[in-house]
Amino acid sequence: MTAKIDRPRAAHAGACRYRADIGGGTLKLPESRKVASLLLGGLPEGTWQKAIEVENVLQKTSPAGAKRIASLIRARLETMTSDLWLLVRDGERDTAMQAMFAASIKHSPLLGDFIDLVVRERFRGFHDTLPKSLWAEYLDLCRSRAPEMPVWKDSTAKKLGEHVYRILSEVGVMPDTKSYGLRRLTVHREIKENLQAHDERYVLRCLEALE
Repeated sequence: MTAKIDRPRAAHAGACRYRADIGGGTLKLPESRKVASLLLGGLPEGTWQKAIEVENVLQKTSPAGAKRIASLIRARLETMTSDLWLLVRDGERDTAMQAMFAASIKHSPLLGDFIDLVVRERFRGFHDTLPKSLWAEYLDLCRSRAPEMPVWKDSTAKKLGEHVYRILSEVGVMPDTKSYGLRRLTVHREIKENLQAHDERYVLRCLEALE
């Protein structure tokens, strides 16, 4: 697991490569479609806060929860361009899910590198499972690559792994999160063309590792 990694043009420039932001949630497609719609609308002054905290467009049970989820999704989407937002808002379910997957990889190298380093090697070795024990080994690898990485509680590290595995399940790389099975992903043409057009080499390589 020593593959060279291109540094993505992420929102965390100057910060530690590995952060716990993936712990904020999985792909959340219904909410992501609504956030993408808000972003595509240009967000006139006051629109964002009103939509999230007053109108409760995400249909959450508290303003704090709505703000947290909306901020995570917005941070993911804002690593990408508006034409990918259109795929999230208007695409068929699988296409929209893969668009959010691509944005999540760009936003969180903790997710992307797991795919690029660990899942890639599982496929290369003709394995058809992704044991949960690989997550702890991967975090040790991350720390060796980025010693400034935060020291997370065991419960936090476990939660991060659960979110990553659920995301892989959501896009179909894993049939479910109980058997730890592993299968190839067919990346949609629209996703590849969008990423190629914007020179998203890191995200493309992560997705190609799954094909």
